[in-house]
Amino acid sequence: MNSAATRSSLSVIVPVYNEEGNLRPLYAQLHDVLGKLGRAYEIVFVNDGSRDASWQTLLELAAQDSHVKAIDLRRNSGQTAALMCGIDHSIGEIIVPIDADMQNDPNDIPRLLEKLDEGYDVVSGWRRDRKDARLRRTMVSRVANYLISKISGVRLRDYGCSLKAYRREVLDGVRLYGEMHRFVPIYASWMGARITEIAVNHSPRLHGRSNYGLERILKVVLDILVIKFMDRHLVKPIYIFGGIGAASIGLSFLCLLWACGLKFVSGISFIQTPLPLLSAMTFLAGITAMLMGLVSEILVRTYFESQGKRPYFVKTSRNVTATKAGSVPIERDVKIS
Repeated sequence: MNSAATRSSLSVIVPVYNEEGNLRPLYAQLHDVLGKLGRAYEIVFVNDGSRDASWQTLLELAAQDSHVKAIDLRRNSGQTAALMCGIDHSIGEIIVPIDADMQNDPNDIPRLLEKLDEGYDVVSGWRRDRKDARLRRTMVSRVANYLISKISGVRLRDYGCSLKAYRREVLDGVRLYGEMHRFVPIYASWMGARITEIAVNHSPRLHGRSNYGLERILKVVLDILVIKFMDRHLVKPIYIFGGIGAASIGLSFLCLLWACGLKFVSGISFIQTPLPLLSAMTFLAGITAMLMGLVSEILVRTYFESQGKRPYFVKTSRNVTATKAGSVPIERDVKIS
């Protein structure tokens, strides 16, 4: 690695939810791998409202190693909010998220960094040989990845892999909500970032259980719609609202012609067939719901960003300096090394 890359500090972000059995082995691997990189580093664990002994374990790790930052959220806010919290409270020039379930391999981190050193801004992991349930996780993931790549135009084989490497500058100004952590490469691409993908290792889960189910599919689909809307229509929403409105008016006109045809050609009175009215009502109800969802997305962003709010609340932490993100007061003697 060149000297500039060696001086670049590194922040590894680890969202945690009920992973007490995996935290110590994960820390041991990270400590071993990161200590050999020859660059300053920190490990930022964000406890996302765990109900087991995860927070106590993190306190013990932070007490024994100043490289460890431990942040405890007041309630379970979701992986996206936990990741955003970790980014906000990290100080490294390079950000590497990694799952706490030991399925990602810390030994892949040096390979991600080497790819960054080639001039890329984002390096995404690709779990080529996944060790998850084939139907419930793997096949569904492939379909989702295909749809996301097709709709967004950013071609990645594995959006769901948490193990990625980002230059901090491509994350500046990015605000994540809902389940949108997997779409960070798309946000980065909007800022002109160079993105690539490398195959990474994937291991079966040894402790605990997955916190994701099939209901995640619907969330991904809805988030894709939001991403596309934010990309194409955020600054000109009248195009989509006006387009759908015009289509609704056109459909209403066709329904009216149909009803008139039934009356004057077949002699069927307007009140004898409920089909035109029913069709119009269900169509308009669906369109109204979709539009309300999109408008709500804009309102949520306005609410959070105009007031400097965050979708998470920090209860307490260790080895974390105070930041502009509005965190609780923390020790100020931390400098990653």
